[in-house]
Amino acid sequence: MSKSIFYHAGCPVCVSAEQDIIDLVGSANVEVVNIGEDKSRIPEAEAAGVKSVPALVTPNGNALHINFGASMADVKG
Repeated sequence: MSKSIFYHAGCPVCVSAEQDIIDLVGSANVEVVNIGEDKSRIPEAEAAGVKSVPALVTPNGNALHINFGASMADVKG
């Protein structure tokens, strides 16, 4: 993985964190994935260690959980 991946569910907390992450690392360095809209990416996020969103997975594979918007169970519905 060459970029960080920012997973979120589209809630206000997530959208605010998305803007902050883009401001910090630059849009060219992060892929934004709204798993609220694209549920097919949930298994990928869980395999990367994401337990709640918003979360940033670094190029080294570290899952960094930012605030607490929703658990993965909540996102799965």
